[in-house]
Amino acid sequence: MPFIPISEDIAKTSLKNIQVIATDMDGTLTKNGKFTSHLFLALEKLAAAKIQVLVVTGRSAGWVQAIKNYLPIVGAIAENGGLFYPIHSEAPQILTSIPNITLHKKILATIFQYLKSQFPQIEPSADNQFRLTDWTFDIQDLSLSELTKMAEICQTKGYGFTYSTVQCHIKPLQQDKASGLYQVLSKKFPNLSTEKILTVGDSPNDESLFEKSKFPVSVGVGNILEYANKINHQPVYVTSKKEAEGFCELAELLLNIDS
Repeated sequence: MPFIPISEDIAKTSLKNIQVIATDMDGTLTKNGKFTSHLFLALEKLAAAKIQVLVVTGRSAGWVQAIKNYLPIVGAIAENGGLFYPIHSEAPQILTSIPNITLHKKILATIFQYLKSQFPQIEPSADNQFRLTDWTFDIQDLSLSELTKMAEICQTKGYGFTYSTVQCHIKPLQQDKASGLYQVLSKKFPNLSTEKILTVGDSPNDESLFEKSKFPVSVGVGNILEYANKINHQPVYVTSKKEAEGFCELAELLLNIDS
């Protein structure tokens, strides 16, 4: 399916009822791995306009616990749908059923060691000590065929696998951003229809947010085009700009709908 470029006309018709933006972070809210002053301003304007922003990231529980306190957002989902940090609580809500997290993390580490025996170049991410539901390693320059093989290995061991612009994730099979987001929305916004929720992302671990049967209104920032042939579910619309500048482009269109 070809991407539809986002425009002022589309915003005024298809996006006019948006009340919540559920957005990825790395490569979507960042530029070259950093937040920008332009992004902070856009988030502040969205909050003032009563358009609530919910971050849905693959980053660790430890990172997200901090980040949700510094951004003008209503909460953040970490570890690709594994857990949720409400804005007014330091304790996370676990979204994936894991009876024994200590044992679970040992199994994830064992699977990583097996992957490393097959792909010696991979190295664990520095933030694994801050994770509860998944295990990550840096994506480096892994090829699509290598990533596909890793996913197959994880599948045979009863676990899932996904990747973003920065990390690869070994995770519970059913854990993904859409599943986690559904749980949070049902509790935090129980009366909000999916037509009023806009999902935003930039890479393969955002794919579940682009599944139209679940979230009919989705946008990819410009760098999603790099993965156009690598994902089965693609966003409905795409921004002309990449990374945080693409998100800010989208924010300005939403903020100018009534002007």
